[in-house]
Amino acid sequence: MTTPTTSSIPTSNDTERPDPRYADIDTWPTASVLDALAEAQMTAVAVARAAVPDIEKVVDAALPRLRAGGRLFYVGAGTSGRIGMQDGVELTPTFGLPTERLVLLLAGGEGAVFQAAEGAEDREDAARDDILAHEPGRNDVVIGVAASGATPYTCAALAAARARGSLTVGVSGSREGRILHEAELGIRLPTGPEVVAGSTRLKAGTAQKAALNMLSTTLMLRLGHVYRGQMVDMKVTNAKLARRAARMVRMLAGGTDAEIEAALAATGGNVKRAVLVRSGLSREEAEAALTLHRGDLRAVLSSLNES
Repeated sequence: MTTPTTSSIPTSNDTERPDPRYADIDTWPTASVLDALAEAQMTAVAVARAAVPDIEKVVDAALPRLRAGGRLFYVGAGTSGRIGMQDGVELTPTFGLPTERLVLLLAGGEGAVFQAAEGAEDREDAARDDILAHEPGRNDVVIGVAASGATPYTCAALAAARARGSLTVGVSGSREGRILHEAELGIRLPTGPEVVAGSTRLKAGTAQKAALNMLSTTLMLRLGHVYRGQMVDMKVTNAKLARRAARMVRMLAGGTDAEIEAALAATGGNVKRAVLVRSGLSREEAEAALTLHRGDLRAVLSSLNES
């Protein structure tokens, strides 16, 4: 077995440090335990909000690459990796991001989704093999998530992608850490000690989830997948979503039930294109207009109103 390598860069991992406030939490009344946990969750969201300047820099740097056809990678191990996967996997059904433009890497592979993969997070060699198998390039955006800020698998994957010219982003639960040195851009989420020391599924995980939601949703919005607060590139995969699509078309473009049904049928259930069909365009004209305006429905409708 290959011996894992480590970095000489010092790290400060507050998530592992016990908080004396909770030394006797196992003796507390249930309501007090729950209140302490709730308070920690609120702190986590506040930390994510404080990271807005970092997240804004990532959005600005990532957009040109994604607009040029780049892919979005999520890389991590353990809880952090699963949180990254959870954020990434929702981008296709919610915003219509093509699956071929999304890469989800978890230390230990798919089996680690449901159970711990012992030692997988230490395998830098596996990380390099995993990410290089996808041939990351200059238009790709690689997001590595690590509560400790130093997970070897995640750091090694980022380093390999950065060497290939990809934009690399380190999401760190510590103010300092190897991941912030390996990545070109960093998002710092210093949530500090957990109520249960070292259990980063608690507030560290909440801060990661919030920050990744903020980042990916803003990217999808800027890429034109949102119009008037609606997910107009949503994938219609069941009856509930079909009804939601019809409601969106009705709200955004009007029409009878039959007209809305026909527009959605003509566009494969895509709300954005159905709105343009209801606005008088053919499917082919709608596609051409969206290509011209980089998928921005608001821009297409504005151009139609001006003509």
